[in-house]
Amino acid sequence: MERSVDKDLLNWANHSRRKPLIVRGARQIGKTWSVTALGKNRFGGNIHRIDLERNTEWHRIFEGNLDASRILAELEILLNKRIEPGNDLLFLDEIQSCPRAIMALRYFYEELPQLHVVAAGSLLEFALADISFPVGRIQFLEMNPLTFQEFLFALGKQPMAQALSEPPSQISESVHQALMRELRSFMLIGGMPEAVSAYVETNSIEEAFGIQEELIETYRQDFSKYAPKADKRCINAVLVNAAKSVGKTIKYSRLADGFSTPTIHKAFDLLCKVRVLAKVRSSSPAGIPLSANASEKRFKSLIVDVGLMRALAGVTANEILNEKQLLGIFEGAMAEQFVGQELKASTGNDPYFWQREARSSQAEVDYLISQESAVIPIEVKSGSSGSLKSLHLLLKSFPDCPRGFVLSDRPYGRIDSQKLAFLPLYYAGSTRFEKGD
Repeated sequence: MERSVDKDLLNWANHSRRKPLIVRGARQIGKTWSVTALGKNRFGGNIHRIDLERNTEWHRIFEGNLDASRILAELEILLNKRIEPGNDLLFLDEIQSCPRAIMALRYFYEELPQLHVVAAGSLLEFALADISFPVGRIQFLEMNPLTFQEFLFALGKQPMAQALSEPPSQISESVHQALMRELRSFMLIGGMPEAVSAYVETNSIEEAFGIQEELIETYRQDFSKYAPKADKRCINAVLVNAAKSVGKTIKYSRLADGFSTPTIHKAFDLLCKVRVLAKVRSSSPAGIPLSANASEKRFKSLIVDVGLMRALAGVTANEILNEKQLLGIFEGAMAEQFVGQELKASTGNDPYFWQREARSSQAEVDYLISQESAVIPIEVKSGSSGSLKSLHLLLKSFPDCPRGFVLSDRPYGRIDSQKLAFLPLYYAGSTRFEKGD
């Protein structure tokens, strides 16, 4: 599969001042596949993968002093292979299972800077909390599920995928409808690599659904690794109800019946740590960074993937296939999830949203992102400009916002006098939003 992260990995490998790289992301997101592909394509297959979760006896290599040359020599003995700095790639997979190996990355950087070292892990936050982390001596790369554009590449629809790299514009109705049909399929399949691969190979939605259920079960099996940090039953309830609550402001008491608010809070935070959930916090468009004005008490959530959201929320294939407008599926929540995860992938950060703080006000805009020193408000909504009361209010209240964007089933259009641009949903993450005049 063609992934945009492959270019990031290649740029890292070719950079003269690189540091050991940690690739992070939820389980089954494609980390191992992409790093292995880097080993094949950039290093001619000279990749040495150490699975530290499967081979726990290898942890002993990191128990003594963290001298990089000693560690490398012992790895060579166990692998029965020479690891040549500058020509080979050392891949420490599932590194969270051996915290001392994370600490050793510092010494690879200081003592063997010519060696290419990549580590990957999905439960890293737990390991990082228990060690002295080598700040400034490690680089990070975040991985997400396949974007819609990457999904199109995986389906072999290169011209359609390439079209999303062009600036938004008016396109023919036939092309627009073709893209909307593929987006409907994406909402069923999602972007988890194994589910996409199953769909590509079999052309069966049911096969992809089976993979989604297996992935969710894998996440549930991980819950035991969080104990005693949180109640497993509570974590499962929070996961399911968060999927059903996308687009709504989170109230902990509604996420799990029979559990205290602190217990639910802990479960929610743990799911965010392992990248299964993401927080979309309320912020003000008054300036950047948006994080400076973000609220810790008022937030929504996103699931890691729209396909997994569908499975967790119990949305059926018929509900998606029979609904005329994508914004009508699950009361618009699936469209909001799709846009949120596309924004997260394209910007590299969790998006924010706006909610007017005035008492009794219901004004709210779905997403805020920062781009080129400006705040861009984004509404996921069908309807004419006259029905976009919250977006109009935001643009009037914060005139420094150059333009508001409305993502919907409708074709491309603009109303410059109102600082509005209307984009089809499929443009959510594949192109930069234009700032306007």
